[in-house]
Amino acid sequence: MSRPLQRSRLVDAENGWCLRANRVCACIGVLRYFAAVSRLGDGAFWYALMGTLVVVDGMAGLRASLHLAATGLVALVLYKLLKRWTRRPRPFASDVRIQAWVAPLDEFSFPSGHTLHAVAFSLVAMAHYPALAWLLVPFTASVAASRVVLGLHYPSDVLAATAIGSALAALALWLVPGVSLFA
Repeated sequence: MSRPLQRSRLVDAENGWCLRANRVCACIGVLRYFAAVSRLGDGAFWYALMGTLVVVDGMAGLRASLHLAATGLVALVLYKLLKRWTRRPRPFASDVRIQAWVAPLDEFSFPSGHTLHAVAFSLVAMAHYPALAWLLVPFTASVAASRVVLGLHYPSDVLAATAIGSALAALALWLVPGVSLFA
């Protein structure tokens, strides 16, 4: 099979996944859930988490919050550079059958900044506070799913962002001695 044909089949398959996922928002309850999760993933959830850590755990919470903030700053720069470089159109812009159920924050699709941040923040936060896994894992999974369901990202944008966010978190944890997911 030729490369262009393989690529065409992959693109068609990914568009199909986007379209099927996007249709679940026809149910108003599903739309409200994913729109709310996506909005919280814009930053509000993470800012609230950082503030709560400081209030609840003092200096240790402040150190963790600064670690999260530094990781977030690097994630922001990285994802903006990647979006500018790849310039991949969003699913709703490429396929008229896919609806953007909420307004995107920027023009391009790859990678998902929401997912990249959620994965990196969650891994760093769980390294500091493993007990938060019960909250962070489902929230992060919901943020990632919301991006496809809302018609804003392809599944590959989310998968790539998960890998990038994981690598960034690993680097952020490696740079800070004494903090590890496996401690």
